[in-house]
Amino acid sequence: MFNRLSSNTRLALCALPFAALLATAIFAPLPFAVAQPGPTTNVLGEAGGKPVIEVSGAPTRDTGGQLRAVTILATGPDATLHLGGLLDAWFRDDRAVMPKDAVYPEGDSTKEIEQHNQQEMKGSQDAATEAALDYLGEDSGKVKVSLQLGDVGGPSAGLLFSLGIVDLLDGDGAGGDLTGGKSIAGTGTIDDSGRVGAVGGVSLKVQAAHRDGATVFLVPKAECRDAKASAPKSMRLIPVTTLKGAVTDLTDFKKGSGTVPKC
Repeated sequence: MFNRLSSNTRLALCALPFAALLATAIFAPLPFAVAQPGPTTNVLGEAGGKPVIEVSGAPTRDTGGQLRAVTILATGPDATLHLGGLLDAWFRDDRAVMPKDAVYPEGDSTKEIEQHNQQEMKGSQDAATEAALDYLGEDSGKVKVSLQLGDVGGPSAGLLFSLGIVDLLDGDGAGGDLTGGKSIAGTGTIDDSGRVGAVGGVSLKVQAAHRDGATVFLVPKAECRDAKASAPKSMRLIPVTTLKGAVTDLTDFKKGSGTVPKC
């Protein structure tokens, strides 16, 4: 029977399975998330009407300039994304398509993911406080630090929290600001010994920092390449590996002294 069909008919019949597969690919939900540059927050200022960093048990200093923690925004774990939307995001410089399980723990509900992110943020805040106080030689039993960044979760603001604490308590160690009056942004996890770790979405975070006026960006050294991919020529990228190194680099940069590394 099939041999008696015309060539056009056979072609049409063969095309049906392909069309069905194509339709499935276009309209079926796919396991990806789309991320974009998120808001930035000056950790030396306020968020939600409250100081981001509050210190008790030690005098603090008035600060100038800004230390901006940066974020990315990603589609939620329950969002339904199709091929068309993913292709649009794929070809945009201000979007990133990532496997959903690289953004959210697999199998967790939205509520569980939010709780997980808040736990990571809390752990990051504790480590940032310990690292900063240890760097300054302060007694963590005497000096108490409270940190809050609104609804932001995850550990990537750790470095900026530590730098903010150092700036509020000691500045550059000689009466000046760490920032030199500039708007400085950055990202990086930090442990309680002051070591800086890599984070995700650096290229998008650089875009967020530039959008909000930052001229200097502190980036974990291992992610310099990602930062350079989206940074404008006017932005200085400073690679960091430790809190101590970051403080030294910022101090030297504002003074125009020393050899400040760059990506």
